[in-house]
Amino acid sequence: MVELHSIALSVQAGKAQETSALISQAVKEHYPFKDILWKGLVTAIETAYPRFRKRGVLETLLVERALNIGIKTIIPYLRASETSKKGTVVIGTVKGDIQDIEKNLISVMMQGLGLRVIDLGAAVPSERFIQAAAREKAQIIACTAARTTTMPQMKTLVQAAHTAGIRKQVKILVSGDPVTERYCEVIGADLYAPDVIGAAEIAEAHCIHTVRRKG
Repeated sequence: MVELHSIALSVQAGKAQETSALISQAVKEHYPFKDILWKGLVTAIETAYPRFRKRGVLETLLVERALNIGIKTIIPYLRASETSKKGTVVIGTVKGDIQDIEKNLISVMMQGLGLRVIDLGAAVPSERFIQAAAREKAQIIACTAARTTTMPQMKTLVQAAHTAGIRKQVKILVSGDPVTERYCEVIGADLYAPDVIGAAEIAEAHCIHTVRRKG
């Protein structure tokens, strides 16, 4: 039997292929997907990844690669297992920002919580967020920024949503290392998440509240 903590240890060690193999084995052994996410990948992100990321050395790349491989391994299982949806989230990094590890983690965690996620990828222009949110009837647009130089694109997105007339239907959630709750308030966004776990939980709570209110 796979011990889920071994997934976290594998990520911390930067062992991408081992991480993928352990996740696949855990799925075969019928571990709940949420447990694989939270006791495996989330545990890793809470410990090793923040420490390595600050160093900016080889360990960072190895941990990020292992995390990305782990995410790519579990996503197909999540999609195949989903039977009911709590709501829809459109997610991406803002225009000019290609660092998507945080966005990828938020995306997979949201899916693990039962949300339907439309992942637009990295460096997404505001108009693509708006078009996708309208087309998919999303409750939330979640955008991330890893650099202060791309944060202004979040304000551009809020303004574009106003212009498109969808602000009453769609809430905008912002997150990322340089992003603060104060910045969220200043640009007129609706929701702020201090970390990847918070982003997923905030989105879930909002979507559930919205669906209940409409019901």
